[in-house]
Amino acid sequence: MRMDQRTAEATDQLLGADDIPPVHEVNAEGRSPFLLTSDHYGRVLPRALGDLGVAQSELVRHIGWDIGIAGVAERLAQMLDAHLIAQRYSRLVIDCNRPPEAASSIPVISEATAIPGNEGISQWEREARRREIFLPYHDRIAAAIDGRVHAKRPTVLVSLHSFTPVYAGVARPWHIGALYNRDTVLPQLLLKHLRGEGDLVVGDNEPYAVNDLTDYTIPVHGEARGLVNTGIEIRQDLIADHTGQQQWAERLARIFAEIEAELRAG
Repeated sequence: MRMDQRTAEATDQLLGADDIPPVHEVNAEGRSPFLLTSDHYGRVLPRALGDLGVAQSELVRHIGWDIGIAGVAERLAQMLDAHLIAQRYSRLVIDCNRPPEAASSIPVISEATAIPGNEGISQWEREARRREIFLPYHDRIAAAIDGRVHAKRPTVLVSLHSFTPVYAGVARPWHIGALYNRDTVLPQLLLKHLRGEGDLVVGDNEPYAVNDLTDYTIPVHGEARGLVNTGIEIRQDLIADHTGQQQWAERLARIFAEIEAELRAG
């Protein structure tokens, strides 16, 4: 369970010396135009929050993180020579792909699981999570984009996610989906290539669609910055082990290499 809130407030911070930094980076000097992000890469909980009152068997489920995407993202960054910026803390602490003002930013229930450690928390606690986890992650993405713009380097934003095969009792048939809102350039190229594989059920804005109320990374770092962008969702049972992660990274690396050539030609 959570520690006494007064102890944390006395230090004016949530993360202590024994907690890991929220931002994880791979290949920061990568030369690829693709900038990879992973909002739900990890499932770490700050020591001060204990287990949030949630059983370990629940914390390792999809409600706590995007199962399998860490392995895909790491491999894909190396194969593409791309920069990956990822976030290590569980989405149950604060969801880094939600506007902080959204109710789902710090959920009190996820799917059918109650999160007691998120119930009735103070404004200080909310702000600490935003300040120490959410902001460092998104500030790093913004700074990376700023640096690339200053260096006149092309930047294509790809936000990597995974989705559970069954949600609220409903099976999802898609193997992978391309997600987007205003910018359709990259998603349409991605959909074309994925469909051309011949062995995939491909989601067009499925199982989710991007919008300003429920998403943050693509609207803020992609659309608002005028970057070519897409979200990717891979079904979790396909990337639950190292073999699946490797196979999907190889497939996406091949497809993105082809898309890069098309973007440069266009």
